[in-house]
Amino acid sequence: MHQLPFPSRSNTTPMRSSTLLPMLAVLLGASLLAACGRTVDQAHAAPGAMPPPQVSVVTVQPRNIDTGFEYVGQTAGSRETEVRARISGILENRLYEEGSRVTAGTPLFQIDQGTYKTQLASAEAAAGVAQAKFNQAQREFKRLAPLASTNAISQKEYDDAKSAQETSEASLKQAQAAVNEARLNLGYTRVAAPISGVTGVAHKANGSLVTPTDSLLTTLVQTDPIYVNFSVPESDFLKLAGDISSGKVNVPGKRAANGSLGFEVRLKLADGTTHPATGKLNFSSEKVNAATGGFDGRAQIPNPDGKLRPGQFVRVTLAGAQRTNAIAIPQRAVIDGPMGKMVFTVTPDNKLAPKRVELDGWVNGEWIVTSGLQSGERVLVDGFIKAHDPGMVVTPVAVQASAAALGNAAPAGAAGTAAKSEAGR
Repeated sequence: MHQLPFPSRSNTTPMRSSTLLPMLAVLLGASLLAACGRTVDQAHAAPGAMPPPQVSVVTVQPRNIDTGFEYVGQTAGSRETEVRARISGILENRLYEEGSRVTAGTPLFQIDQGTYKTQLASAEAAAGVAQAKFNQAQREFKRLAPLASTNAISQKEYDDAKSAQETSEASLKQAQAAVNEARLNLGYTRVAAPISGVTGVAHKANGSLVTPTDSLLTTLVQTDPIYVNFSVPESDFLKLAGDISSGKVNVPGKRAANGSLGFEVRLKLADGTTHPATGKLNFSSEKVNAATGGFDGRAQIPNPDGKLRPGQFVRVTLAGAQRTNAIAIPQRAVIDGPMGKMVFTVTPDNKLAPKRVELDGWVNGEWIVTSGLQSGERVLVDGFIKAHDPGMVVTPVAVQASAAALGNAAPAGAAGTAAKSEAGR
């Protein structure tokens, strides 16, 4: 048998027991600490891992939400009229500045008066003759009437005197009517504004011959107040009617005699500005317009400064309605997923959970959620870059829903101020 070559005591340095025991204690302690460290890391996170990211969340609660309905509209004068000549004649002068604002009764054109002054004088003369004949017939009848009562004259003479008085009276009235007509025609030589409004261009130049068949001189448009015509699509009308019937939407006021509801009307102009004055509906159609496929509506808007002009295209907002017990979330909280619109909710144990939602338009930066969310759930608003994996643990920081909707996710508490800057999208 071969013996293993162990070194002999004479060739090795003897190990003392006083040196071996401390070394074993150190190794045992290190092993225990390593085992404890693995246990702690397994229970929480890997060594060196970042803490759960802070995210901004809103807690959804049903509430009444002011809402509006927006459509494309076009402005029109509340009163539009054509200014025409009512007699024939030579146009002598234009008395107004084109495009100026005039009041009712302001002279606009002057037609030559010569012919009509002559006609008036002739009619007045004929009326004078008729008046004289009537006076004579009346005196004759008054003289013969007492004689007829005593049978001093025949019945025929009495009847003839009475008929002469009646005939002369009728002739006098006819002559007076001719005078009135001649006076009217003379008055028509000065063409006045029938309404207050803004004048258009003159269609006839000075010296032109105008006739009743070719008599358009200019146009007048009343712009204060101004009308705004718009159309409500049939689908929107039916949906609104259904929401009102079911109580999902409350509308202001009662239905008026002209069919309109008590909405407050606001206008947004083409440059993005909002017209300062608000108006009201003054007409809504009861039947579908075949040309537009919708229900016609009309609003009346104050326009004292004339900023609105007829023919402008505007955005018409019908305000004042409320969605009752509605759930709304900030618009940027909604993302597009494979199955449609979705949001990330934060579970009670602070984990992300995706949920599919159904929406019904948005108001003031908030989506209206019709299904998919329940009262009290927390929805992720800001922090998508750092937190976007289902099941991921996060640190939620509550924000006010109104501030989040406006894009200023101000935390509800002072402790969330710093979290806002950390929570990126």
